[in-house]
Amino acid sequence: MTKLIKLHPLDNVLVVVEEINAAERLLINDNMVYIPDAIAIGHKIAEGFIESGEKIIKYGVPIGSAITRIAIGMHVHLHNMKSDYIPTHY
Repeated sequence: MTKLIKLHPLDNVLVVVEEINAAERLLINDNMVYIPDAIAIGHKIAEGFIESGEKIIKYGVPIGSAITRIAIGMHVHLHNMKSDYIPTHY
């Protein structure tokens, strides 16, 4: 996982530390995962399946909730999660 880092053992997202190209395959938890879209440094991807309504955990704490089911390796951002703290951001 050289392009990804897990910041805390409780996290369910991985942080991109080297840009991911569209259609790239990465090893995540011993599974080769197809990454359909390019993802920039600093963004998050799902480490495993995240169900709609499930908390997004980063730094070991919830930073928001999924608004749709998010598959392993998918980009986790404002299009599929909402903040639980700032009502104007989702």
